[in-house]
Amino acid sequence: MKVLQERIRQEGLILSDTVLKVDSFLNHQVDTELALQIGQEFKKLFGHQPITKVITIEASGIQFAMATAIALGVPFIYAKKKKAVTLSEAVYSAPVHSFTRQEDYLVSVSQKYLGPDDKVLIVDDFLATGAALVGLVDIVKEAGAELLGVGCVIEKSFQEGRSLLEKRGIEVHALARIASMSPGEIHFIDNESSLEEVKESAGC
Repeated sequence: MKVLQERIRQEGLILSDTVLKVDSFLNHQVDTELALQIGQEFKKLFGHQPITKVITIEASGIQFAMATAIALGVPFIYAKKKKAVTLSEAVYSAPVHSFTRQEDYLVSVSQKYLGPDDKVLIVDDFLATGAALVGLVDIVKEAGAELLGVGCVIEKSFQEGRSLLEKRGIEVHALARIASMSPGEIHFIDNESSLEEVKESAGC
């Protein structure tokens, strides 16, 4: 997705060789038009599948899961990091470690909204270590639902997340795949799996 790569190049802040900050347009302040375009891209990638639910983890994946669900015409669910007092019914849950926050938490989904009849697409903002997505995969499995794929907006391909998912036989698509990065430059993997160097400029 070239428009996404361009926004990362212009506005992304590369803080280290593992940390990319995109909060000006993706996960704090959100460019809603771009989010809707992202939903349409995921529809192109997964729309041939009989998806009945889109699922993500609060909070940064919510806008992209919602955009994808709108494009597909299905509901979306977000797994909650803390069980609210109003969530009194039975839940599916899984432990997750946050790479960016360096925290461990238990995510949960009400059993009322996910079950064996569902065919699920997981959507999230980042794929890095894969911990959050593996947690969602485990929840889908616990519910007896069928997982049809994982879509991520940005993938740090130099980390192990993709391999963890693909070892489970899961189809994974990312809209912007980063091969490597450091303050001053970033290398993307394009759709043909070749390296495209995009050097840091104005906003980076």
